[in-house]
Amino acid sequence: QVQLIESGGGLVQAGGSLSLSCAASGRTFASYGVGWFRRTPEKEREFVAAVSWSGTSTMYGDSVKGRFTISRDDAKNTVSLRMSSLKPEDTADYFCAAAVSYYGSASAGYRYWGQGTHVTVSS
Repeated sequence: QVQLIESGGGLVQAGGSLSLSCAASGRTFASYGVGWFRRTPEKEREFVAAVSWSGTSTMYGDSVKGRFTISRDDAKNTVSLRMSSLKPEDTADYFCAAAVSYYGSASAGYRYWGQGTHVTVSS
């Protein structure tokens, strides 16, 4: 009943910034926690960031703390991931995920997943 679509991926130089968006249809984001994960050939579904259903609580993976910021705009049914100080190791496919009244670092906690958007960070 919920469809998620990621957008905003692309090519960026190391040290630069890029913003990703996750848009939902079918249901409002108001009661859903949303997380971002990323996939590489070496590590699948690494936790990146999550925001609670209220928008007042967030959490981040150790590798992105201080560089990435997650936020939500329930009026637009959209969750954004602002990435700054990007490094080549941030290159990956990025996925958003959602679940009612849940947010956290465990991928198994999320019921709905988008198809991903690719980010390449060049040195």
